[in-house]
Amino acid sequence: MVRERLDPETEDVWREFHGTVNMRGEELRRWLLTDASGPDHFAADPSMDVSPLGRRVVEILDKRQVDLTGADVDTMRDVVERARRLLAAPEEERGEQWRHALMTLGHDPLRPDPSSPEEEPTAEGPQ
Repeated sequence: MVRERLDPETEDVWREFHGTVNMRGEELRRWLLTDASGPDHFAADPSMDVSPLGRRVVEILDKRQVDLTGADVDTMRDVVERARRLLAAPEEERGEQWRHALMTLGHDPLRPDPSSPEEEPTAEGPQ
């Protein structure tokens, strides 16, 4: 099978997006459907009132790179830029709403850096 080659710019956006979004699709899906994601993102029928951008991120996470559309690439750029702005916020502005805004984009700021060894939680909690 021959791998389709994408243009370098799309490949760069793909890498940036996946370097920024540190939640898996199913994790983000669950997050978007919780009360914790806020009243703006959760209504009586959660399937109808989920953050449109969060929903798009889940859709992109479920795609292969070769299946991206132009709209997907635009969404990935938007997510990376929004996450960068939020992550640049001063420490005093980094509260619960800040974290929720990032998580709606698929980035959990409390998740350990993937380049560092991740500890597996035990029944007693982290060591």
